[in-house]
Amino acid sequence: MSNTIVNKVKAGDLELKEKVVAINRVTKTTKGGRTFSFSALVVVGNGKGIVGHGLGKAKEVQEAITKGIEDAKKNLVQVPIFHGTIPHEQWVKAGAAKVLLKPAAHGTGVIAGGSMRAVLESAGITDVLAKSLGSANPANVVKATVIALSTLREPVEVAKTRNISLKKVFNG
Repeated sequence: MSNTIVNKVKAGDLELKEKVVAINRVTKTTKGGRTFSFSALVVVGNGKGIVGHGLGKAKEVQEAITKGIEDAKKNLVQVPIFHGTIPHEQWVKAGAAKVLLKPAAHGTGVIAGGSMRAVLESAGITDVLAKSLGSANPANVVKATVIALSTLREPVEVAKTRNISLKKVFNG
């Protein structure tokens, strides 16, 4: 399976909520002293199946967050949500980060680590089991999670490719 994001969405008039996942301070030492700059990793989503992530860099924290939000709005993807969870299990590798997502029964909640939790909650997923394997770098984990969510397939789409009806699947 390829790790390409296929279902991009335009920000348009969506009501998006922002979550700051990580803020990183970088110091550059020059002969005049130390210069600080900040990078902010931001996740945006409407809670109804649309989510995106972005990275902003600036000399001040608030400016970095604003740039991160703008970048996230350019990287929105559509996520198939099936009864509050994901339709099927998904395993994705992005960089050194490996992400495992599993559907969960209603009432389970979002069982996930920090940066994965922000992405899953922003997408509007209420019940899921998730595990981050490999890298703990928030940027790579967020990227892997968004790729995993964007490559999920709708149950209707899978049924069409297999030439079976969904009624047959759910009724046994």
